[in-house]
Amino acid sequence: MLNIVVIGYVWPEPNSSAAGQNMLSLIRQHCDAGNKVTFLTAAADSIHKADLAKFDVTSEAIALNCSSFDERIREISPDVVIFDRYMTEEQFSWRVKDACPHALRVLNTEDLHSLRQARHDAVKSSGDASNAQLNTELAQREIASILRSDLTLVISQYEKQLLEHHYNVPSAQLRLHPLFVEEAPISTPDYSQRKHFVHIGNFRHAPNWDAVLQLKQHIWPAIRKKIPDAQLHIYGAYLPKKASQLHNAAQGFVVKGWADNAAEVISSARVLIAPIRFGAGIKGKLLDAMRTHTPSVTTWLGSEGISYEGISLEGISSEDKSSKGDLLDIHTNNEKQVKPIPSQWPGAICSSIMDKTAVDNFVEHAVSLYQNEAKWQKASKQCEEVLKAYRAQADDMTLPEQLQLLFNGLKSHRESLFLQSLLWHQSLNATKYMSQWIEEKNK
Repeated sequence: MLNIVVIGYVWPEPNSSAAGQNMLSLIRQHCDAGNKVTFLTAAADSIHKADLAKFDVTSEAIALNCSSFDERIREISPDVVIFDRYMTEEQFSWRVKDACPHALRVLNTEDLHSLRQARHDAVKSSGDASNAQLNTELAQREIASILRSDLTLVISQYEKQLLEHHYNVPSAQLRLHPLFVEEAPISTPDYSQRKHFVHIGNFRHAPNWDAVLQLKQHIWPAIRKKIPDAQLHIYGAYLPKKASQLHNAAQGFVVKGWADNAAEVISSARVLIAPIRFGAGIKGKLLDAMRTHTPSVTTWLGSEGISYEGISLEGISSEDKSSKGDLLDIHTNNEKQVKPIPSQWPGAICSSIMDKTAVDNFVEHAVSLYQNEAKWQKASKQCEEVLKAYRAQADDMTLPEQLQLLFNGLKSHRESLFLQSLLWHQSLNATKYMSQWIEEKNK
């Protein structure tokens, strides 16, 4: 049995976001394996947080930039510490290293924040996420956090290979840890029992808010012209006033806000639409659509990490593309990355929403799926196939098993990681000394 501490960036909220589902799944895996789990966080309390006590998980509040954490972590004396996102690793890993040097340090990325931000910046500057510049200062911080850790959990194959081939992170420090998806309900409504379109996503997440704006300003008006009696239902946690003000029943644009049961609201709709223009990781809404046999229309960014046939960071000429399937080139930092467009997606994958042609293409697919029962039935049946392939990505060795193995051989594991020891050199401990300065200043 391992004694595990999870330091959360926020409280796990499985009904608010895919990240919340992922964190709760991670905790439950360790509980099911018989490991002892303590959850620590400096985040404000939340009414939507999961009840960790029912899994026999102890939860405690901790303070930032305070040596009280050092005392508490020594008392717990964990075998493994899991940091939720790179910001938490920056704040607490040096304290864990000083207080508990023999604890295995694990980073849970959720998604690559630097990739998401780079794509956001590219959309703001050029309208196209494929123009993202990867070698940013934020990437330096995030990659440094990854290299300092003994193991990093990476949510998608694309991001794992990006880390290995673009940033040269040793594969021994990475584990593919896809977003967990529950089994499909026993039965779901059929085509004739469903109506309307649906979109769902936490409003605090910038890619989701941007998608809502694309729907409101460009996509929904065009769909509504073709299907005048259809409605689009918008769900999501933390509904802000700017979003509720978009509600217009006369236009069929219905802002619902919080959903008590995401699977239930998705399964009542005929088509899920997610015009995601930037982001990273895996989109939980699309997995939820598949497990409820709901066809979806999204962009290549939405499909990333779910239906995946491999990625090559080597250049492929236009002459070679015909023999390599339907591929979308993404050029970043003069290095060509090839991202596959899944041919069997249960619905449709469109290019990013950049111009009228892209909008028209998105609308055409959405309307066709909605009105053509044969096409809808085919897409609905494909959901299980894609989910099966997605689940097959998971490692045969469970996460608790791998952590036990690494913990048992931690000394030899660390001896093989030169860049890790380099980044822990005292001359590169700026976050440590900044935290100590803040603590003294606060006194």
